[in-house]
Amino acid sequence: MRPEYRRDGATAIVYDADRLDHADSAHFEPAYWAGRGALVGEAAGGRGTTLFVQQGAEQWALRHYRRGGFAARLVTDRYLWLGLERTRAWREWHLMAELHRRGLPVPAPVAARVVREGVSYSADLITRRLPGVEQLTQRLQAQALPDRDWRRLGGMLRRFHDAGLDHADLNADNILLSACNDFWLIDFDQARLRAPGRWREGNLLRLERSLKKRQANSPQFFWTGLNWSALRAGYESPPAGG
Repeated sequence: MRPEYRRDGATAIVYDADRLDHADSAHFEPAYWAGRGALVGEAAGGRGTTLFVQQGAEQWALRHYRRGGFAARLVTDRYLWLGLERTRAWREWHLMAELHRRGLPVPAPVAARVVREGVSYSADLITRRLPGVEQLTQRLQAQALPDRDWRRLGGMLRRFHDAGLDHADLNADNILLSACNDFWLIDFDQARLRAPGRWREGNLLRLERSLKKRQANSPQFFWTGLNWSALRAGYESPPAGG
């Protein structure tokens, strides 16, 4: 990964020069990809839509940052400007780049854009789309996972915690797995690197709550307390290499 930076007036862009020869604002506009016939899908989420685009042999995920909760009723996609290094896209891109550099299972960051407008800004992020994966919640609505995979998941989460990652929204939707049950972690908006502390347990409890909520709201959901015990066992004794 080779980070490169561009500034054009109020616009700042960071991108991986190993994946893009150059990056400009066009790369963050859906119309650019539509004009090339490269839009290949989309996924709706709680904070807007993620677009999937084809770039060479890879597919990328393009996300425009949008507010959630009550604030979204007033301002949909603008945030208070406190300096470039404190913008959400800038922080998320560089955090993902660091985690990727350490060999942790995260999507590779491709590019990020921040556009300042007075005392506010808007932002976009492009990451590599992981092929052939689904959310943990989707898998558990269809079938159970063996305890050995729950232990592996616990070991993966321990690797992130040992790296200092405090994931601000560790839930079952933000854990992906492949057909052969390789696990990945996504959505690092507002995550950060920290010294060890009680936040680790807070992360795990948040994940447990999300599984319980899904179980309560789904007609079929293959998850039990024994599965959680297996995850905790894997977390306490993570296997070599996760």
